[in-house]
Amino acid sequence: MTGVIDCASRRVTVIGAGIIGVCTANYLLREGFEVEVIDPVAPGSEDQCSYGNAGGICPGSCIPNAMPGMLRQIPKWLADPEGPLYVRLAYLPQALPWLLRFLASGRRARVEEISAAMRALHRLTFECYEPLVREAGCEELIQQRGQLFVYEDPQGPEKSGYSLGLRRQHGVKVEVLGRDELRQLEPALAPIFQRGVYLPEQGQCPNPGRLVARLAELATRNGARFVRARALGFEFGAAGPTAVRTDAGTRPVGQVVLAAGAWSGELARQLGTRVPLETERGYHIMVKGAETGLRIQTISAERKFVASPMEDGLRLAGTVEFAGLTAKPNMTRADILLRQARHMFPDLKVGEVTRWMGHRPGTPDSIPVIGRSTRHANVLFAFGHGHQGLIGGSVTGRLVAELAAGKPPSIDLHPFRADRF
Repeated sequence: MTGVIDCASRRVTVIGAGIIGVCTANYLLREGFEVEVIDPVAPGSEDQCSYGNAGGICPGSCIPNAMPGMLRQIPKWLADPEGPLYVRLAYLPQALPWLLRFLASGRRARVEEISAAMRALHRLTFECYEPLVREAGCEELIQQRGQLFVYEDPQGPEKSGYSLGLRRQHGVKVEVLGRDELRQLEPALAPIFQRGVYLPEQGQCPNPGRLVARLAELATRNGARFVRARALGFEFGAAGPTAVRTDAGTRPVGQVVLAAGAWSGELARQLGTRVPLETERGYHIMVKGAETGLRIQTISAERKFVASPMEDGLRLAGTVEFAGLTAKPNMTRADILLRQARHMFPDLKVGEVTRWMGHRPGTPDSIPVIGRSTRHANVLFAFGHGHQGLIGGSVTGRLVAELAAGKPPSIDLHPFRADRF
């Protein structure tokens, strides 16, 4: 760690205005900091990954992306043009090191550690959102309706026994449903589904973009300054970064929070920390005004997509594409989701649709990097939440503010350290 620096500096610059950045800004303000937030796009706009989230806010989310036995499934997924995983051939050499780390994280012993870390972070999500949405006046954006996994295979829940066991091990309430119970809970679903797993303590946000925008407005009212610019690098003094270089000029800094999503990897490298961060490009399609009758966010266990009732209609989300930060979207990936959804809703009436692609900031082990840099005492990391950004956003914001203020964090941050890879 370079030099001796006043880590209690009351001026904090947050790089990134997605859900992680705006939650962090609000919690820093609550600790009495002067806050500036730098991002090239408007908070809550469709250019942000947070905007396109499927909306799940699940304190019981504790299942890593890489699981034991997954290696056997990958060839099948890659061979299926409508499968949940796609790697653009030209990008494979660049993605391969990350993918190998990803598979290594699926060892059972490592999965147990990751699962415990995920649960520790996510269990506080409602608690940490509550004061923010109450003050912002948007409490309707946090709904606790549960979450539902549905199976076409009558033995589906039994085949998912390891995942269900992990949830129960960490105190997550799990209800396994038969066909009739499934129909009673969610009658909107097609009769092809034979079994279900209902997680009643989970929840959803019906408009993630609006949530980010409202929390940014709250931070602005409370004194935060939002600067529309792209962070390019840093200027350094003897004790660490003294300024952020942007495409709109240089901004002096006290403490720095790196929360730039999928763009955090290069900035972290410039700060002397290498993290294997990859963009897990995700797609969604919005069916505007769709009246399916669906009440609960529902995940097709076999087809690997999410159906979420939203304020503007039905959002279908899923798939992972590896193609980097600069390749153009392949919206046929979004159209696949609509075809898959017709198995769930055979009578779905499709009028106006919108398609979207965003960059999920993924680490190989499914958990983010949260904590103070070991190289620079005035730098804090808050990135790499992957598929869990909306779930972990509020908790991460509180944790970062605690660290910035010199307080002990609410959870053990050892599993989230940047040098674990």
